[in-house]
Amino acid sequence: MKYLLQSGKLIHALWVMIFCAFSCEQKSIWDIRDFGAVGDSLTLNTLAIQNAIDQCSQKGGGEVIIAKGVYVSGTILLRDDVTLVVRENAKLLSSVNPNHFQPIDPFIDATGQYRGQCLIGAIDAKNIGIKGGGTIDGRGEMFKIGKIKKTMSQLGEELIAPSMPKVDTSKQNYVNKKLRPSYRPFLIRLVRSEGVNIANINLRQPAAWTLHFYQCKDFVVDRVDIYSHANQNNDGIDIDSSTDGLITNTHVNSGDDAICFKATSPLPTERITVKECRLSSHWGAIKFGTESMGDFRDITVSNCKIYDTKGGGIKLLSVDGANISNIKIDSIQMENTDMPLFVRQGERRLTYRDADRLPIGSMENISISNISATTRSIEESRLSAPSGIFITGTSNHPIQGIALENIEITLPGGGTEAHALLEVPENETMYPEFTKFGDALPAYGLYARHIVELETENIRFILNGEDARDEMIKP
Repeated sequence: MKYLLQSGKLIHALWVMIFCAFSCEQKSIWDIRDFGAVGDSLTLNTLAIQNAIDQCSQKGGGEVIIAKGVYVSGTILLRDDVTLVVRENAKLLSSVNPNHFQPIDPFIDATGQYRGQCLIGAIDAKNIGIKGGGTIDGRGEMFKIGKIKKTMSQLGEELIAPSMPKVDTSKQNYVNKKLRPSYRPFLIRLVRSEGVNIANINLRQPAAWTLHFYQCKDFVVDRVDIYSHANQNNDGIDIDSSTDGLITNTHVNSGDDAICFKATSPLPTERITVKECRLSSHWGAIKFGTESMGDFRDITVSNCKIYDTKGGGIKLLSVDGANISNIKIDSIQMENTDMPLFVRQGERRLTYRDADRLPIGSMENISISNISATTRSIEESRLSAPSGIFITGTSNHPIQGIALENIEITLPGGGTEAHALLEVPENETMYPEFTKFGDALPAYGLYARHIVELETENIRFILNGEDARDEMIKP
């Protein structure tokens, strides 16, 4: 009898263990529909999605699922250990009401805009991600000022203006001296977050930047497709004072810079690898700056294709104090790209986030190799006669060292004798764009000045038409 009782207790304990193994297992999948979300393209689902994310994080983390439908939302914030999964048959769609978006660590950018709103954000989060094969759409065309006014009138709401800091813009070299709020939310803005994985997702039409990493660490962007042409400042990916990142197998077609290394704080952007990406831009495909307070170092860009780009293929710009060093750019193919290489060390010295103004920066140990490029036609170029490479420091602050190797650039020609006699202005404090130096350069291939050491090996320029300018002008 005693043995039977003991056996019964043992069997009961086993059943309890089996029950807990199944019913007490930690939940790892959270469906936003279980929190009241409706994918009808009309219902505002901000609260439902945020509740799902919050509970997922509080219960130990997992995946928050957006499946089958079109879900409208304002700002949602990712929390620790949460991956947002937008499945192939689903779309996360931005609300068109600017009041539905909150600023995430707001700042004033180089143009004088007070910015920071976003559709998806994170602050001080760890182990977060976005994936799933679906689409996140910012409806950026609806955030043009005329359409904003029309929307708010239809809704019968007042547009809520942010409380902006007081800044003496006369002492800043903002592109626009009038400090003004931006009501255009970024699509994804991640701040001081660590362990970020953005993979297999389609990012579409934000009102401003598409994917912004600010002071983030340990991030991966893989198999992401970006199309961003709906509004102004439509950057693709911005790596801003962030470290230890990988961007790979990604396609960016953007109205502004495609992949842009920035530093809107004195902290560096470093240890970044970009490889095997396809990039198209109306301003710059691979760009360092213009916001450049913190250093750029230990960055590699390789095996990328740049196509249909109007504003520069590769652009390295230190104008706010950045020391740019240990940069390797290799095996880049460019087609129909204006100004394949533009390097500028300047003296703008713009400050961000109440930081102290920095001394003039520097450039050294920069290697650019194995580049094949075809420029845009004369009719499509932003210059009256295109050039291949433009490198300039300033008379008081020359660039220290750049090595160019195995570069072939095909150009249309078109330079005149008048172009050959042009004097290129210094413009030390001006916004660093190659179009700010005049309508053309006096050399069609390479124009370089104010550089201590420029190494060139196997550099070739091919002309498809007559050009009266020198092939190369360099120290």
